[in-house]
Amino acid sequence: MTLARPLPAYLVQRYHGWRATTYIDNRAWYRHLAADGQHPRAMVISCCDSRVHVTSIFGADQGEFFIHRNIASLVPPCKPDGDIHGTSAAVEYAVTVLRVVHLIVLGHSGCGGVAGCHAMCAGQAPELEERSSFIGRWMDILRPGYAEVAALPDEGARLRALEQRAVVISLRNLMTFPFVAERVQADLLTLHGLWTDTGEGLLEQYDDGADAFTRL
Repeated sequence: MTLARPLPAYLVQRYHGWRATTYIDNRAWYRHLAADGQHPRAMVISCCDSRVHVTSIFGADQGEFFIHRNIASLVPPCKPDGDIHGTSAAVEYAVTVLRVVHLIVLGHSGCGGVAGCHAMCAGQAPELEERSSFIGRWMDILRPGYAEVAALPDEGARLRALEQRAVVISLRNLMTFPFVAERVQADLLTLHGLWTDTGEGLLEQYDDGADAFTRL
């Protein structure tokens, strides 16, 4: 069995186009980043969804954001059990090694992971309840949020509300990491919750005091 095959031709062509234009025009900057290392001011935890283009939303350049993507932008609670924890490792590296000063959780509209959690909690996706479902067990992180939105009568409203509760739950879980809580309490790190409507290009920010999202 072949483990890996050559890249598709269209990706190879795009690479050569990037190398001949964007890279050549900014070669000094790329070499500076390679030699000096990364010093991002912010970490962004975003969804794997290909429609969410973090750097475009903020007009960011290479080296500006430390970006971690996973299904539904979720952060699990701190669980130092010696097991494998990719998102927790990324948070630990960003906070304790890179010393980022902003940690942003970015949710989005039409999130498939959140829709899966909604279906699972509503009893409409029994396959996600199987212990063998990686998606289902990951979406268990969001399961408490379903109870907070289940009373909403409209499914579209429930899904949007659950997308935003995913951001809030991730912010809460971030504070269970001692190295995060310590830096937040020392005013060395700030947490931010955002939700973007990918179709309308809108961005909303979580207001902790009001427990609500407001448009920027």
